Amino acid sequence: MPAESAQTLERGLRLLRLLADGRGGRTPTELSNELSLSRPVVYRLLTTLLNEGFVRRDADGRVHLGFGVLLLAQAVQPLLRQAALPALRRLAEQVGATAHLTVAEGDDGLAVAVVEPSWTDMHVAYREGSRHPLAKGAAGQAILGLRQGRTDYLVTEGQLQEGARGIAAPVSGLPWLEASVGVVTFGSLDESAGPRVVAAAAELADALG
Repeated sequence: MPAESAQTLERGLRLLRLLADGRGGRTPTELSNELSLSRPVVYRLLTTLLNEGFVRRDADGRVHLGFGVLLLAQAVQPLLRQAALPALRRLAEQVGATAHLTVAEGDDGLAVAVVEPSWTDMHVAYREGSRHPLAKGAAGQAILGLRQGRTDYLVTEGQLQEGARGIAAPVSGLPWLEASVGVVTFGSLDESAGPRVVAAAAELADALG
C-alpha cells in the first residue's frame, strides 16, 4: 500500500476511534483540534466516511458514528464470542458463577458471550444479547474504568438485579475493543474470584491480540 494511502487509512481509523469514545458527536473543528490535523484533511476524511455510511452529521453539524459501523460490529460479535468461550468456560467452572463477555455499544454494555457453570445448584441466568447502561453493574463500570486507565477488577452488588453480586475486569491493551470479562452470582465469592476474572480478561486479550 502506498505510504500516502496508509496514512489516510490510519487517520480515518483514528477519527472513528475518537467518535467511539462515548463522549458524543464533534464538530469538524473539534475533530481537527483533537486529531491535530488541518480542517481540509478532516473534511476530506469526513466526505469519504459519510459516503460509506461510517459517520453521519446531525442537524447541528456535529459528527457521529454512522450505522455502517453497526454492520461491522455485528460481523465481529460472533468472532468475539468464539474467541471468548474457552476462557469463559474455565472461569465459570473455577468460580462457580455465570461468566460473561460484555462490549461497549454506545452508552450500553452488550453481553456477547455467556457461560453458566455446570456444577452449581443455582446460578444467575444471563442472556446473550442483554443490554444495560455502562454506569450500572460491574461489567459496564470496568469498561468505564478502562477509559480512565484502570485495569483492576470491580465489585458491585444489586445494581442490575436484586441480590446479585458481580465482579468484572476490563479487556485491556486492545485499542479497537472496549470490553470486560466478569462473573455474576447470587451466592458468595471467595477471594480468588477477582484475580481469576483478571486472568481471564488477560487471556482473552492475548487471544485477540
